[in-house]
Amino acid sequence: MTWKLTATAPRLAVEAALDAAEDEDRWPADIAIAAAEVDEAADIWALECWLERKPRPAQEKALGDLFGGNRPRIKSEQLPDTDWLTHSQQNTPPIRAGRFYVHTPDFPPLTQPGVTDFCIPAAQAFGTGQHATTSGCLTMLDLMKQQGVIAREVADIGSGTGLLAFAARALWPRARFIASDIDPLCADAVVSNAQANGIPVGIGRGQVTPLVATGMDDDLLEWRAPYDLLIANILAGPLIELAPDFAGATTPRAHILLSGLLITQERAVRSAYRACGYRLHRRLHQGDWSILWLRRRFGG
Repeated sequence: MTWKLTATAPRLAVEAALDAAEDEDRWPADIAIAAAEVDEAADIWALECWLERKPRPAQEKALGDLFGGNRPRIKSEQLPDTDWLTHSQQNTPPIRAGRFYVHTPDFPPLTQPGVTDFCIPAAQAFGTGQHATTSGCLTMLDLMKQQGVIAREVADIGSGTGLLAFAARALWPRARFIASDIDPLCADAVVSNAQANGIPVGIGRGQVTPLVATGMDDDLLEWRAPYDLLIANILAGPLIELAPDFAGATTPRAHILLSGLLITQERAVRSAYRACGYRLHRRLHQGDWSILWLRRRFGG
């Protein structure tokens, strides 16, 4: 049984509430929360969270409190026993991002010269390519390759399905790749998706290593460092918090690809990485989301 709480408000109010939720002291880490557009013309969005049990009044109040003094009406509803992530991704159309074509098993591969095809089934992990942040990262990785970036050690933090690590491997096939996520389900997803796409799993060159870790807190992540390409498609709060760790685990001329942040959060994220010696090289805006390619200032 799944329950959902929904607060509907203007987009800016929802974005501010989502920022507030990223503060661990204000929102439980075990309750999923996300924003979704409701009415494009009126710029109305919804802040939604999912619970395994009927929400308590205190949980409804906590959601409303994220909006400060402009507390919206909270709607509570019981959902059918459905795997909503799988359901939402079934029959979703393929996406094309740079040289990459990503589809679910419901669709055939593109099989065109110069196109790298990935089949990522609906699963309990984020990153099928449909979200603007994931497709934007695919586009930016392709641009990195076009502009001569060389990668030998690659870490994909918050990897989800492993798609971005797979894409990086397609571009730099002789590198070593870690696909790390805090969720143990994601490690299983990386292995099964790698097998389905003919990608070797292991610790050698050209292989992807699945890993369960919080941020950079893992012996293998430390041993593989320094990285010359680090990818993190997570949320603005963790991106800011992890900036010193990412900077400490990368080479003097490294590249960092960040996403999962709203355009309104970009300034704070860039400021955190600027303090660690990284500067903006390129950025891509997709909808309300920002994808950042940062380069370390040599000697910074």
